Amino acid sequence: MKKAVLLLAGLALFWACDPSMKEGPYNFNDKELTGEHVKLNGSFDARKIFVLNEGQMGANNASLDMLRIPDNSYITGVFKKMNPGEGAGLGDVANDIVVIGNEVWIAVNNSGIVEVLDARDETQIAAITVPTPRNIAFDDNYAYVSSWSGAFVNGSFDSGGNYVITDSNNPKGAVYRIDLSTKKIAGSVEVGYQPEGLAVSGSKLYVANSGGISSQLPPSYSYDNTVSVIDLEKFKAEESIEVIDNLKNVYADSMGNIFVTTLGNYYSIHSGLYVIIDGLAKKVCDYVSASAQLGDSIFCIGTETEWDFGAASHNYTLSSFKGDKVDRSAISPTYYNLKVQGNPYGICVVENSDGNGRYLLMGDAGDYFNPGSLSMYDFADGNKLWSVTAGVCPGHFALW
Repeated sequence: MKKAVLLLAGLALFWACDPSMKEGPYNFNDKELTGEHVKLNGSFDARKIFVLNEGQMGANNASLDMLRIPDNSYITGVFKKMNPGEGAGLGDVANDIVVIGNEVWIAVNNSGIVEVLDARDETQIAAITVPTPRNIAFDDNYAYVSSWSGAFVNGSFDSGGNYVITDSNNPKGAVYRIDLSTKKIAGSVEVGYQPEGLAVSGSKLYVANSGGISSQLPPSYSYDNTVSVIDLEKFKAEESIEVIDNLKNVYADSMGNIFVTTLGNYYSIHSGLYVIIDGLAKKVCDYVSASAQLGDSIFCIGTETEWDFGAASHNYTLSSFKGDKVDRSAISPTYYNLKVQGNPYGICVVENSDGNGRYLLMGDAGDYFNPGSLSMYDFADGNKLWSVTAGVCPGHFALW
C-alpha cells in the first residue's frame, strides 16, 4: 500500500444485482449483523455496497465493510464476522474487489490470495493462490487477475541517511485466467512490469502496466508506460500501446474507448486520464487522485496541488468525462461543485433507480495508519450527507 497523498487506489464499479433479490424481506444469513444507521435518499438497484479497506502493509489488517441498503446500515468488518474460522481476517493489503453474479472476488496482494465470497452473506467460497494479485476483471467465463509475479524491493537507510536497496526481484508481470465455475487457474500470460488495472472490451483485455518496482531499481530507474493488449480467444499478448509513466486504472466504455489513469512520476509528469482510440493514447486531463466508472462516464477527483505533501489541505475537483457517440475522439468534461473534504483514497458514484439522484461515496484514508472514513455527498447541492468510520485505507467498492 502506498502512503503518499498522490498514490490513491482506484476502483471498479459493477452493477451485478440479481433482480429476484430486489423484492421482499431481507433473509440472508448476515441479517443479524448490526451497524451504524446512515441516510440514503431514494432507492437503489442494489442490496449492498461493499467497501474494501486495504489495510496497512505488513499489518494483516485488510477488512471488508458493507452498506446494507434495505435497512440503511453501515457494518464494519463483515468478512471477519461471517468467517470466524479465518483467524486474523481478510489478510495483508486488499487491493481490488468486484462482484460477479452472487460472488464477491477480492485480490489480497501481499497474502497472494484471491478470495471468493458469497455476496449474500460474505462467507468464503474459495481462496485461490495467485502471486501478488492486484486487480480483477471478468467476462462470461473467466476472471482475469493482474499479478506482479512476486516482484519486490527491500532496502534500508545507511548511516548517512541514504536509502540503500538490499534485495529485489523484478520479473515481468502476468495476467492469470481463472475459470468462474471451477475456481481453478486456466492459464497465464506475460505482460509488462507491475500490472495494475485491467478491463475487457469485446475480445480484448487491456492491462495497465505501472513499473512501480522498476522505478526504484538501477540502471534505468524508470516506470513502465504501456498498456498490454491480450487477445482473449488465443489468450496471448498481441500489442503494447505506449501511454505515459506509471499507469493505474483501466475502464472500457460501450463505444470501444479505453480510458487509463496514470499516477505520474511525482516530478515532471502529473497524474491524469488518457483515452486510447485506435491504438493511440490521447490526454484527457491532468490531476486524477482517484477515479470510478458509471455507465460510459469516467469520474475523476484530483487537485492541482497534488505534489504539495506539506499542505494542510487540498482543494479537490470532481469531474466526469464521456465520449461522443458520433466522434469517439471528442471527450467532453462535466464539472461538479461538491464540497469534498479530507483525503480521497477511492471513490464510487451511484444513482437512484429512477435516475433522479446521484451520489458520491468517498473513502478517506486519513493518516493511512488508523481507520479511515466513508462519506456520501449529494450531487444535487454538493453537500455531505453523512460520514462513518471505516477500516484502514478504504479505497475500493463493488455493488451487489
